[in-house]
Amino acid sequence: MNKGAKKTLIKLIVAVPLMFAFGFALVPLYDVFCEVTGLNGKVFQSEHSDELVVEDGRQISLQFISTNNENMPWTFEPSDQVMDIQTGKYHTATFYVKNTTDKTMTAQAVPSVAPSNAAEHLKKLECFCFEQQELKPGEEALLPVKLLVSNELPSNIKNIILSYTIFDITEYNDDEKLAHHQMDME
Repeated sequence: MNKGAKKTLIKLIVAVPLMFAFGFALVPLYDVFCEVTGLNGKVFQSEHSDELVVEDGRQISLQFISTNNENMPWTFEPSDQVMDIQTGKYHTATFYVKNTTDKTMTAQAVPSVAPSNAAEHLKKLECFCFEQQELKPGEEALLPVKLLVSNELPSNIKNIILSYTIFDITEYNDDEKLAHHQMDME
């Protein structure tokens, strides 16, 4: 093996583990980036929620939007489309879900907040999006979101939109995957 080929081989041997390590590090870096910017609905969850309550807040409007991923057949909708709330106080909203299929399914909801600069001021103390939701055929549920909007919310923000997209994360066996895929194609 000539000298140039050896150099290239050594560079590749070093580069491949570095690329793997970089790819592995992207997930936590992305989470930190999203938490800081509020992008993709990543919002801060406080461990010290009692410290967040402040009596004198202002009125804002909280709008709820629900979306089903294209492969999710459940009924999914907010109990209230809009809530008028006061900053600095706890509020609870609910979302209605129903498994409209004849199979037990598992779902995961992914939140998003708009405007994005409001995300850092929205503290979810309890949320169905923190856990997977499993429903039997025909089963329905009211899923709670307990939240607080900080008094530090910029005064130009009068309306916050909290949107959830629900995804089917059921683990199907090979026959079920084929049947599920064929249903999607129809």
